[in-house]
Amino acid sequence: MKLPAKSPSLSETTITELMIPSYANFGGKIHGGILLAMMDKVAYACAAKHTGCYCVTVSVDNVDFLAPVEVGELVSLKARVNYVGRTSLVVGIRVVAENVKEGTEKHTNTCYFTMVAKDDNNNPTVVPELILEREVDVKRFIEAIVRKYNKSYFNKEMERVKHDFDLKREVKKLKNERCIVSIE
Repeated sequence: MKLPAKSPSLSETTITELMIPSYANFGGKIHGGILLAMMDKVAYACAAKHTGCYCVTVSVDNVDFLAPVEVGELVSLKARVNYVGRTSLVVGIRVVAENVKEGTEKHTNTCYFTMVAKDDNNNPTVVPELILEREVDVKRFIEAIVRKYNKSYFNKEMERVKHDFDLKREVKKLKNERCIVSIE
């Protein structure tokens, strides 16, 4: 059975939450883990709206904390489906913190969650195709393909480094690094 394709706008999801003192670390900033949990929540909501299924997170890419989030700020997480495979989809998330007293906003994070749709038996299930209606939709779809390729290449390179590891050769590469090798 072929599922009807869907536009990214149909599953676009925004969650906004007030940052309270219990979310803060010892430095008074919001814990990165709190923000990650919120990102996972909005990624699920967006993916579930697109697929109509339960979805699980299989990877998170490009979580860079660009600016700290303060207690008292409103954090909005804006999620949109950027790419779909057969059973997986990539949800792009933009995180913005708003200081309502000052009337300012700052972009704090952008990241990409890869989700897999599950059927009632907890098996991966086919997801609806994505209707690319705007130039930015095509751009985001292509960017997701490039990230997927780069991730595959990176993983293969890491396996190669592990497999071909030679201590003497690798120690030479550490000459200008901030480490001391004390292996006898």
